[in-house]
Order: sequence, then structure tokens, then C-alpha cells
Amino acid sequence: MADDNTTNNVGEIEEETPLISTQNPDPSPLITRSVRTKVPEAEVHVYRQGKGPIEVFKTGLGGWEQDQLEIRDILNKYGFKMAYAFSPGSGRGVPIRFNPRNGRSLITYSDGAVVHIDGEPKDSLLKPITKILLGVAIITFMIILVMKETPEWMKKLNFSGVHFPPWILACVVVGGNEKTSLDLAVLMAVEKRRIDISKAAEGLADPLGVGRGYSDGSAFGATEE
Repeated sequence: MADDNTTNNVGEIEEETPLISTQNPDPSPLITRSVRTKVPEAEVHVYRQGKGPIEVFKTGLGGWEQDQLEIRDILNKYGFKMAYAFSPGSGRGVPIRFNPRNGRSLITYSDGAVVHIDGEPKDSLLKPITKILLGVAIITFMIILVMKETPEWMKKLNFSGVHFPPWILACVVVGGNEKTSLDLAVLMAVEKRRIDISKAAEGLADPLGVGRGYSDGSAFGATEE
């Protein structure tokens, strides 16, 4: 009897103590680790035509090896047409070349590098317009000096007796290419000079106008029979 009671007690103890306790979990949970990769950066000092720096900023390096500078982004941001290596002591250096497809620099930089860039601004629209207007004014002045009278071909184009002054003709001529207009002005000056010389030579050869005939076909000094 005593053995049976002992066996039952042992069985009850085994039932009350499970192999894995779910009521008291492990007080030390699993530790999750997050790894952050630091992006290489470069400090950029931006100058404009040797003046500045106009701005200093840090930017991440790009490319497969993360060692290239985004030159095209810098050009677009500051309105530069070209970027040059720059030294505060010696000034502007060689141009910074970049890949035309992705805009990244061809030379590489290390993490924490300090880069000095001198930018050349894009040409303003006022400069080419000013050059064109100046060229038109010079060519117009040359044509006005050459053209004392309206050409015959323009007289035929008169509408309702409207007379076109030389400066309007000059504006029509210079409406085309600037180089073509200049060549035309030079040719007109040479042609006018040739005509003047021809007229002067004709006047010396026939001072009395004997060789010139009248509208009825008779010559100067001829008498009717």
C-alpha cells in the first residue's frame, strides 16, 4: 500500500511540473541588431569666377564605389556652364570632367574630402543680343554711306508711290546672316566704286557727249537734210 501511494505522488508531481514552462518566459529576449552603412561624403566649397565661397555644403558621393561627385547637379544648381578645380591660394585650375551620361566626376574622392570648385556662369541672353544689335548698327551705317540713292530694283517695288529710304533698305539687307550682310556691304561699295570710275572714264573720253544719241536716234550736232 505504501508503495502504491508513493507511485501516485510521483505521478502527480510529474504532471504538475511540465518539461517547458510557458508561464515564466525567458527574461532576456532576443537582441535585434540593425547595421547602418555610412554614406561617404565630401565637403564642397563653391566659388563663382574666383569669388567666394558663395556656399559650403556636404554632399554624398555617388557611383558604384561611392567615390564620385555629382558635378552635373552642381552645375544645374548654380547655373554654371563649366566647373574648375580651385585653390584659394593659386586660383582656378583644370576643368573638372564628368561623365555625360550620369553627370558624375571622372576623378574619385575619398570620404571626408574637401573639394573647392570654381564655376563659370552661363552666358546671359543680353550679351548675344547686344552683339547682334551692334553688328546690325555697324553694317547699317556702312550701307547708308554706300547707298546714296534707292536701287532700281527697289524703285520697281514702290507701292502707291511710297519711297523707301536707304536705312530701310539697310535693315532689309541686314535681316539675314551678319557675315552675309557684311560681305554684301563690301561688294556694294566695290561695285559703286567701279561704276563711278567707269562714269569718270566715259566723261573723259567723250567730254562733249558726241557719242550719246537722242531719243530719235540722231547724234549730237547732226543736221537734218
